[in-house]
Amino acid sequence: MQLHLKDKTALVTGSHRGTGSVIAATLEKEGCQLISHAINEVDRSEHGYSVWGDLATVAGCEQVLEQIAATDLNVDILVNNYGTADRHNWQDTDTDKWLQMYELNVLSAARMAQGLTPGMRERGWGRVINLGTIGSHQPNSIMPAYYAAKGALATLGVSLALELANTGITVNTVSPGYVRTDEVEAGYTARARKRGLSEDWDEVQKMIVETDFPNPCGRIAEREEVADLVAFLVSTRAGFINGQNIRIDGGAVRYV
Repeated sequence: MQLHLKDKTALVTGSHRGTGSVIAATLEKEGCQLISHAINEVDRSEHGYSVWGDLATVAGCEQVLEQIAATDLNVDILVNNYGTADRHNWQDTDTDKWLQMYELNVLSAARMAQGLTPGMRERGWGRVINLGTIGSHQPNSIMPAYYAAKGALATLGVSLALELANTGITVNTVSPGYVRTDEVEAGYTARARKRGLSEDWDEVQKMIVETDFPNPCGRIAEREEVADLVAFLVSTRAGFINGQNIRIDGGAVRYV
């Protein structure tokens, strides 16, 4: 299937590591002119166009937008991958933590959309993808500030889709379940080792499914699978998919 992305420029935030780096590589392989992004200058890519700045702050977002403007590239595709969670519970989540999670996971995306969608509107075409989590569908008791922020991000996406109606721009949220990142693999392999279980990845995945992430596929997602979904949604093939919060979770969330 041809995705027709060879004349498009994509910015993937937080693409210096993790799932973001795989999304960036996938879009580049599909022909996009890529603008990569890192939080710190030291993590900035030496390949292609690269920008940096802390998107959790107004100054950092302005810095990134200024660097993009200096490239003379028109961003057609914005993938708001940047965002993060941390381990916290209801009792140790103070006001600062609620605000931090909102700034990291919501305001970062909102500011980038405000900065880049006007150009997309002028050109009559664009794509915005926000990276969410199935926790916005089915939150847990832990990490309440993170799940609340990701729920707000999904709501933001629907609002932005309506704001950009009839402009040629679509806005969607991609919400993965567990993804095989380096951190997830290392953490669960260590847990298996501690329990005296096999450290073979297939066996570790069985443990994850049995204890933490039951789903009909019997495994967790590979980063490439998330990236492939993003690539399809930003393509011309997906022009009638808009305002959606799309789960990629192996069927873990069970409702229709």
